[in-house]
Amino acid sequence: MKKSGFIHKRVLSFKYAFQGVLTLFATQIHAWIHLLAVVVVVSAGLILGCTPTEWAILVLTFGAVLSAEAMNSAIEFLTDLVSPEYHELAGKAKDVAAAAVLILAIASIGVACFIFIPKLNVF
Repeated sequence: MKKSGFIHKRVLSFKYAFQGVLTLFATQIHAWIHLLAVVVVVSAGLILGCTPTEWAILVLTFGAVLSAEAMNSAIEFLTDLVSPEYHELAGKAKDVAAAAVLILAIASIGVACFIFIPKLNVF
């Protein structure tokens, strides 16, 4: 394979990935809700003075939630394509994909509590 063809394909793959990000935020209200949570977390981290390690944990956590939301959306789009009519299994696939996001979002609240509650000196 020619080197320029290899580079062109890598550039295109990034283009498609960024198009996916645009599609996610253009079509999924829950992605915006998660993004709002990111803004709140970043603001709290700046106000409360998170350490570099805490920032790394927070960034990985909200990156994981946004990635899970993207995967959930991809599963929903694909399910709608292959099963435009209602099918019990299509519904289960969508429900379980949504559950994955919910589980990760709840876990991320736990992460935020472990990081932020001690900084608030409430106990």
